[in-house]
Parts: sequence; structure tokens; C-alpha cells
Amino acid sequence: MTAPFSADLRKRLVEAVASGSSCRSVAVRFAVSPSSVIKLVRRYEETGSVAPGKIGGYRVPVLAGQEDFLRDLISSRKGITLEEIREALIDRGAVRCSLTTIWSTLRRIDLSFKKNVDRI
Repeated sequence: MTAPFSADLRKRLVEAVASGSSCRSVAVRFAVSPSSVIKLVRRYEETGSVAPGKIGGYRVPVLAGQEDFLRDLISSRKGITLEEIREALIDRGAVRCSLTTIWSTLRRIDLSFKKNVDRI
């Protein structure tokens, strides 16, 4: 993952554009992409700052709020498959999601389930 440009470089890029150079010529001069200069100048015009924006962050899990339902479902139906869990979630009105999302949610809430051999 790339890091933001240094504060010094950001300031020099904005100053060069402010002195009359085009964004593309400034990009060539400082060996950066034209789009980064354009975005930086736009950010400076909107906020008055050349500081980088926040990188990364927290995303609320897709199945947040369904943990109790999943615990009850798995404890009541031994040998349930991920596909059956997905169908139960859809019937309940939860967001449609992939099997991987369900599996990740089960791992996150420390739930494991095994299919019974005699059900297969």
C-alpha cells in the first residue's frame, strides 16, 4: 500500500499550481501523476489544507445485529450448512450475502459448526 506524499511535497505542488503552472506540467516537473496533483489542488481549494485524508477505517460487518439469530439457529439445527443459514437469513429479511460473509461472521463471533457425517 502506498503512503501519502510528504507534507513538504504537497505544499510545493500546490504552490507551483498557484503560481500559474498547469497541473499536468507540475506533475511532470515533480514526477508525480497528474491526477494526484489535480486531486490535491481540488482538496486545497475545498478545505484550505494540504494534509492527507484519512486512510483506512472501520466498516460495520454486513451481518451485524444477526449474531443472536445465528447462535440460536446453529444450536437448534445440528449439521446446518452455510447455504441453509443463508436461506434462513434471507427468510428473516436480512441482507443477501455470500457464504464467505456468513462464514466470516461465524468466525468473528466464535461460532463453529460441523456437519454430521450421517447427514451427508
